[in-house]
Amino acid sequence: MTRNRATLTGFSAVLLWSLLALFTVGTAPVPPFQLTAICFSIGGLIGLIWAAKTGNFRRLTKINWRIYAFGTAGLFGYHFLYFSALRRAPAAEAGLIAYLWPLLIVLFSGLLPGEQLRKGHILGALISFAGAAMLVLNGSTGFQTDAMAGYGLALLCALTWAGYSVLSRRLGDIPTDTVAIFCLATAVLSTFAHLTLETTVWPQTTLGWLSSIALGLGPVGLAFYVWDIGVKHGNIQLLGVASYAAPLLSTFVLIGAGVAKPTWALLLAAIFITFGAALAARASTAKSI
Repeated sequence: MTRNRATLTGFSAVLLWSLLALFTVGTAPVPPFQLTAICFSIGGLIGLIWAAKTGNFRRLTKINWRIYAFGTAGLFGYHFLYFSALRRAPAAEAGLIAYLWPLLIVLFSGLLPGEQLRKGHILGALISFAGAAMLVLNGSTGFQTDAMAGYGLALLCALTWAGYSVLSRRLGDIPTDTVAIFCLATAVLSTFAHLTLETTVWPQTTLGWLSSIALGLGPVGLAFYVWDIGVKHGNIQLLGVASYAAPLLSTFVLIGAGVAKPTWALLLAAIFITFGAALAARASTAKSI
């Protein structure tokens, strides 16, 4: 697979994540860890079926357990820290801090062998982050000093996903099929977290079940497989900046579904995120800075 094709494949994860909010709305009132367990079970089983169908199932048993521990820490760690942050801090502010991960991916990628981190990548990531902030913080009441623990968890969340994504680059020879095991292990750990912290509430309607299944197939399923391909073989700096399109596209999806209304903040965010991504793309094709 070429670098450009792998980058496009990775970006399809961003497109899938843009559907996360819409499908999650449809799953209410299922609590977050229970929903995570349901969705990752679906995503993991789909991956195992695909591995069996393509004849790659046996090689999954030959992967070092440390790889599975690493992947599970990335997927479960991100979701556990994210939901824990939301329990201790306002959703908008905690969400924005958690969404530092694309910027951190761009910065951390400079530590990878063979990668060139250019000024355009950093500037593009900062501009796109500003655009995302306009969306996430629109209408918020500001940061609160009594929510510092939640903000800290949100920062750990961002560091976890950025670290997982960048370090995955060093595992380019590990097959993407292993993500199926990451998903299933995350489902098991999410089940324990649910039983410890939440009260079980199953989807109440057909829409709720369909939304849960759609999440497991797409934003909390296929997305992690294609993201794995992108960060291992694609342009990781460009993917990092382009990831800021997820909240923008998500807002457009919610507007199209009648769940949200268009605002001036949305227009400004679109301009900032698009301009930032364009800067990063230009930096990726430049020969020098």
